[in-house]
Amino acid sequence: MTAPHLKIVPAEEEKDLGFGAIVTGERKHRLLNRDGSFNVAREGMGIWEALNPYHSLLTMSWPKFLGGLTGAILLLNAAFAVIYLMCGDGALATPATGMPGGPFLQAFFFSVETFATIGYGHVYPVSVAANTVMTVESIIGLIGVALTTGIMFARFSRPSAKLRFSKMALIAPYRGITAFEFRLANVRNSQMVQVEARVLFSRFESEDGKARRQFTELTLERRQVAFFPLSWTVVHPIDDTSPLWGLTREDLVRSNAEFLVLMTGYDETFATTVHTRTSYRAEEIAWGARYASVFEKPGDDGMIKIDVGRLDEVVRD
Repeated sequence: MTAPHLKIVPAEEEKDLGFGAIVTGERKHRLLNRDGSFNVAREGMGIWEALNPYHSLLTMSWPKFLGGLTGAILLLNAAFAVIYLMCGDGALATPATGMPGGPFLQAFFFSVETFATIGYGHVYPVSVAANTVMTVESIIGLIGVALTTGIMFARFSRPSAKLRFSKMALIAPYRGITAFEFRLANVRNSQMVQVEARVLFSRFESEDGKARRQFTELTLERRQVAFFPLSWTVVHPIDDTSPLWGLTREDLVRSNAEFLVLMTGYDETFATTVHTRTSYRAEEIAWGARYASVFEKPGDDGMIKIDVGRLDEVVRD
């Protein structure tokens, strides 16, 4: 007899994975992008709810971060250069020989020196208005440098896994049967241990005359490896107990099949558990092929080597 305050969750809801019935009923897009991001957009939030600059600065790529930071500094100094010019003629003292570029560039370079606390002394404020603007800019510069330093440190110290997945998964002969396979490698010099893989098979199936997305976790030949110094080929044997048993390439494409991959492991550098994810759609599976070996011939020192650049190479016999 169940307690009155407990709710029994139907089995189909337990397999929902959190995407919800509406999202899982969508056939046009994949659930999980190859970079691990979810293919869902959030709308209807207020301006302040949607605005999250700290999260954006932490998660954007390094080129975007450095490019945005450089652009923001240049725009801020250009704005202060205009303010200095608005203080009137003679607000900034310049060398008697003059400076090339005109008043705007003189004010801009002075703003850069003030913002970065360089202070060469060739240009300096004279009027009260210019000194007031210089004081405000100095305060903003100090706060900006402190915030930038904190964000840079947070980006470097943020735990994350850098696992590279093969571009194509395989359905290929394996020990007298066939198997679904993909492989991955750690592209960082950090050491990972206790790496675990979960693979969920998603496809649309007809239920009461209506197509509904079903999720099934695949049984793996090896779900966890204690050490992960090289590459790892994750294998799901397709036997008579597998949900892939008897399915063809056309069946997977027609049912909009997608294989959701979740990897977790302990990173010794960060001393914490990290995770990453990706997915393979039916169009990203090669049939009847095998992966090329990534191992290289040991040198005179006997060191085992792998060529991560060959992770995506597929051989067709």
